[in-house]
Amino acid sequence: QVQLVESGGGLVQAGGSLRLSCAASGRALSAYSMGWFRQAPGKEREFVAVISNSGTNTNYADSVKGRFTISRDNAKNTAYLQMNSLKPEDTATYYCAADSRYTSARTQNMNYWGKGTLVTVSS
Repeated sequence: QVQLVESGGGLVQAGGSLRLSCAASGRALSAYSMGWFRQAPGKEREFVAVISNSGTNTNYADSVKGRFTISRDNAKNTAYLQMNSLKPEDTATYYCAADSRYTSARTQNMNYWGKGTLVTVSS
């Protein structure tokens, strides 16, 4: 079992930045690809970004490409999502998730999920 806890959410003005963290416990994070997802009020959850277990490969949703950066520190058992140039439409609850397969993220078929952290971007 892997337990995931997100942190770093909050209120920020449009154009600002936030860094989300996802701390894992229970098993070594290095065995898993890590994904970030988000769900805005009244909308379905959507894929944001994924990083392979070694950190070599990453992939982003078109809506965040060039603004968000996913990274990880396996020694700290933590994954990150650096969010820059934030827009009001980025307002959502952000979730991290883990799975042994890199390709699981695009279909959101991840094995382990955190409870989320709320990001609110004001205009």
